[in-house]
Amino acid sequence: MNWFELRNAAQVDSPALIVYKDRVVENINTVKTMIDHVSRLRPHVKTNKMTEVVQLMMDAGIHKFKCATIAEAEMTGIAGAADVLLAYQPVGPKAVRFMELIQKYPGTQFSCLLDNHASAKELQALAKQNGRHVQVYMDINVGMNRTGIKPDNTALALYQYLHSLENLLPAGFHVYDGHIHDTDMAIRKQQCDQAYEPVVNLVADVVATGLPVPAVIAGGTPTFPIHAQRRREECSPGTFVFWDFGYARNLPEQKFQYAALVLSRVISHIDDQLICLDLGHKSVAAENPQPRVEFLNIPGTIVSQSEEHLVMKVDAAAQYPVGTVAYGVPLHICPTVALYEKAYVAENNDVIATWQVIARDRQIIV
Repeated sequence: MNWFELRNAAQVDSPALIVYKDRVVENINTVKTMIDHVSRLRPHVKTNKMTEVVQLMMDAGIHKFKCATIAEAEMTGIAGAADVLLAYQPVGPKAVRFMELIQKYPGTQFSCLLDNHASAKELQALAKQNGRHVQVYMDINVGMNRTGIKPDNTALALYQYLHSLENLLPAGFHVYDGHIHDTDMAIRKQQCDQAYEPVVNLVADVVATGLPVPAVIAGGTPTFPIHAQRRREECSPGTFVFWDFGYARNLPEQKFQYAALVLSRVISHIDDQLICLDLGHKSVAAENPQPRVEFLNIPGTIVSQSEEHLVMKVDAAAQYPVGTVAYGVPLHICPTVALYEKAYVAENNDVIATWQVIARDRQIIV
């Protein structure tokens, strides 16, 4: 029996998200071998969105995390994580919710991002109003051109300003280089090092002013092996826990294994070569062109996809009778997970439990 096949698949309605617990644990153990010390790992939880997966990482000695939403941050608080960065600049109601989060989960050190004076003033006022001291990281733009401030003298001045605010505790820099994802590792490293050099200079400039050495949280999955070789930077891979065929194809040097699949079924035969499955684009991330999923047990070509249906061309439709269970690897696992309310947990070819995808919603309690 193949590792992905479920003996009790008949108990699982489709489409469904299947998480293979043992393979998740193996991926966590693998990521630990890729860095000199577990304390430099700060995994991004946006991929898994499940308290139980966070707990598995904590069981492996990982206690620092990164997230993108208040709900993801609250999930880590529920799990009892020690140190969590909201890798987002809280604005308006989100800043109020962030303060509520800090109050509700005092056992977790929460921090957030800032990249401008106005947002810093707003957070300072809220922190003072609530009698809190809030840890913050300055968001640095090294080419992603999404958020952040470029690492120049303006950034140095902003970081000094943050240190002048009574209720904010600047801890360092957040440096996300998600625009760097070349398959050729040599090219990826060259681009990563080039983008990161101004950050090294900014750290030196900060120290020269007499301020403490700033911590640096750097990179995502594509540049993780590069930043992992540096001396002190914290690294934030996230997809490693589940993996997907997008990264498996584009990042061959990272030897993680598939640990989350979408389960689907053949629901109709159109002709001798065309079959239809119940995996529409409501059930697998649809932001990329086809193929958005690769089936491990049904080779073929995706012809079309709509909200609830996926049509494939195969050699012979008769090989896959109506009701055949299909096991698919998503191209992009992170937004795929967010499409499901729960995941079926498999061990030794049997579904043994379900885990709630608790952080798929925008709000849990806070």
